[in-house]
Amino acid sequence: MAFAEYFDDFMGRDWETDVSGTVRFAMVGLGWWTRDYAVPATQQSEHCETTTVVSSSAEKAESFAEEFDGVETALTYDEFTDGAGTDQYDAVYVATPNALHLPYVEAAASYGKDVLCEKPMEASVERAEAMAEAAEDVTLMVAYRMHTDPAVRRMRELVADGFVGDPTHVHGHMSQRLLEMIPDRDQWRLNPDLAGQGASITDLGVYPINTTRFVLDRDPVAVQSAMYSGSEGFEDVPDERAAATIVYEDDVLASISASQNSYEDGFLRVTGTEGQLVLEPAFLKPSGLTVSRSGIDTTYDLPEMGEAQQMQAEFDYFSTHLLADTEPLADGEYGVVDMRVIRAAVESARTGERVTL
Repeated sequence: MAFAEYFDDFMGRDWETDVSGTVRFAMVGLGWWTRDYAVPATQQSEHCETTTVVSSSAEKAESFAEEFDGVETALTYDEFTDGAGTDQYDAVYVATPNALHLPYVEAAASYGKDVLCEKPMEASVERAEAMAEAAEDVTLMVAYRMHTDPAVRRMRELVADGFVGDPTHVHGHMSQRLLEMIPDRDQWRLNPDLAGQGASITDLGVYPINTTRFVLDRDPVAVQSAMYSGSEGFEDVPDERAAATIVYEDDVLASISASQNSYEDGFLRVTGTEGQLVLEPAFLKPSGLTVSRSGIDTTYDLPEMGEAQQMQAEFDYFSTHLLADTEPLADGEYGVVDMRVIRAAVESARTGERVTL
């Protein structure tokens, strides 16, 4: 392929197929992400809609339902797990705290409902494995929204076609000031019982870890890491700051860092024997892709595509696969691999030893 052709139809959905029909969603977990991004994404989609919402109380679910057109059914978590309203939805989006993903995925799967589950899959590898097993007879997709980001997909194509030569190094980073965004020290992201083993590596580090895996089309094989926590609010987690060296297949070395208490930033840099790709910013609102090798040094200013547009693409991708009766890439077994990386990073930081996956 000629170089310019990679960008001729930059926003084209190379994953989209000609399908008809609509997937009706039940939204399980009605936090700000679901309200601001998930439900609006389905409202803007040609292939899906939200018809059911599920929360901790009937009052919250009913109040949430009143905010959005088309939501006909409001359920409590207990009503959902008991099978109420199963004729009102076809698939389930799970956006509860990590440690509460498993019971709702199990319930959905028991009623034959396909599931889009937020990342990371669960609070532990064992619970993620149990989720994958429970969903063997339905479609389970882990919600890696970067998989449908146009810039990330172009990076994956360029790497696959040898534009950078043999990939040698990746540098990926994501950080934010969590307690300025959500000024609550008792929030679930800082509670190991709900979030899992980490805070930064779990909630943010999973982005560069998995996006590197997607762009390279290579799995991780070993991890060595360091972590630090010392500020108020981070006493119960090991990783106010986290950094890891991850070895991917074919000896590609990735330096991955994340922090819930640093200046908001994100980037992904892939370096090879012949060239380099740089997405910066990345993960939140990608805005520029720089492509470099001998004779080429070009930065593409990307169309604005924030979380809302990314979520719409993610829901469209999942729904298209359901309607076409095909399997998405990020199934349960795929998501378990990233859970093993997170576990290995926490273990390595604790012991100071390299962990083989």
